[in-house]
Amino acid sequence: MAKLSTADLLDSFKEMTLLELSEFVKEFEETFGVTAAAPVAAAPAAGAPAAGAEAAAEQDEFDVVLEAAGDKKINVIKEVRALTSLGLKEAKDLVESAPKPILEKVAKDVAEKAKESLEGAGATVTLK
Repeated sequence: MAKLSTADLLDSFKEMTLLELSEFVKEFEETFGVTAAAPVAAAPAAGAPAAGAEAAAEQDEFDVVLEAAGDKKINVIKEVRALTSLGLKEAKDLVESAPKPILEKVAKDVAEKAKESLEGAGATVTLK
């Protein structure tokens, strides 16, 4: 049997569907008696204090919190409506009752885009 290079293997994996790849990983784990999650689980046990700092640095869910509407409240209300599915009254009430969360548990890129658009409208926003 010819030995496949890493590039050949990656090309083969790229052609697989996610379901096929998932089945391959399960079979690989059973055949060799390993799990894909083992290295991840072992890392926090090795250095518990460092793991806490890494977890904070690698946060993957963010809350977009409106701290203040600023001078251009109408523009901020429009942005809140664009980011959420709120109606005009609900968005207005949310903006007037700041500080309030606008989006909760969203990805970093979504949170940063929301922050930019709200700050562009004149609001003060923080990510938590």
